[in-house]
Amino acid sequence: MKALIVEDEQSIAKLIGVNLKAIGIDYDMANTGNDAITAIENNQYELFVLDRMLPDLSGVQICQYIRNTKKLKNVGILFVTALTSSESIIEGLDAGADDYITKPFDIGILKARVSSLKRRVESHHTSSPINNKNTYNHMGIKVDVDGVKTIIDEKEIKLTVSEFKILCVLISSPGKVFTRKQIVDLIKGENIYVTDRTVDTHVFALRKKLGSKSKVVETVRGIGYRVKSEE
Repeated sequence: MKALIVEDEQSIAKLIGVNLKAIGIDYDMANTGNDAITAIENNQYELFVLDRMLPDLSGVQICQYIRNTKKLKNVGILFVTALTSSESIIEGLDAGADDYITKPFDIGILKARVSSLKRRVESHHTSSPINNKNTYNHMGIKVDVDGVKTIIDEKEIKLTVSEFKILCVLISSPGKVFTRKQIVDLIKGENIYVTDRTVDTHVFALRKKLGSKSKVVETVRGIGYRVKSEE
């Protein structure tokens, strides 16, 4: 796997690079947004580590560019930035980032987050298209997307359409944080009546129905929700 580190502070870029190398990830570095785009056009990357504040383009713009580039459909994106407000984190995730850590960061946390993202990216390459889209089996929760069934301990759990759709979104990418806006955008459709304000209510009801598996769905305070990753 190869990563692109987009960071204008050389000392931080090198620190990130050394730790990526330690977990088996090769990397290139770009100091500006335009350098990053040039690198993307001429190389193949599976993972991106982005700063938010760059001399030219913003990290959010780079993130959006990556997500709009067809060949980069299943790559992983991690923001490492000094912007710590909930609004900044939500903006980054809404732009398409998979995860977000703030500076100054703990090396152990950086490695853990990158390793989790690496596994997620690799799973996209190894999973069959049918299993990846239509069935999920994670931490004791089985979801049959086509059959609209949720099974725990060999028993079917009855969910509303909205609850089922939310579970499908979250369980499709364990460890990935989804903002409320992302959840609404991903599940909207016929007979789906969910807004940013009502996501919390639906998740509360979903957790209650999951019973012993309720803690698999985690709240990321001020940001949104995720399904716990299986370490």
